[in-house]
Amino acid sequence: MNPDQDFVMDLMDGLLRNKERYGYLACPCRLSKGEREKDKDIICPCDYRDSDLIDFGACYCGLYISKKARDEGALIRPLPDRRVKDGVTVARNSGKDATSRSLTYPVWRCKVCGYLCARDNPPQNCPICKVDSDRFEKFF
Repeated sequence: MNPDQDFVMDLMDGLLRNKERYGYLACPCRLSKGEREKDKDIICPCDYRDSDLIDFGACYCGLYISKKARDEGALIRPLPDRRVKDGVTVARNSGKDATSRSLTYPVWRCKVCGYLCARDNPPQNCPICKVDSDRFEKFF
């Protein structure tokens, strides 16, 4: 989490307002459609958080920052939004290996607990056993 407590509390206020308004924690930094199915990708923590943390050291709204960015006291700068119209995301990596040509995303496997996820990069931490991303391997 971002160490700036006032900033975090403002974002939490926005999340809670969206929870009251829509029934789910839609990111307060993005426009919500007000329909859970159309907003699934921006329910906090959003689908773009881990990729943003890896690429930029922070998520789009700045609520989550990487450990490295926090430890180094890095400035959180505005990020490009990975989400485009109606939840269709920007182009993905084009350099796919032969085993993943038919897949939209590579599949990552946690070497500790076996958790599988399909995304551009492994999650920062495994949601099951909580190990760091370096414990993931590209499964296919």
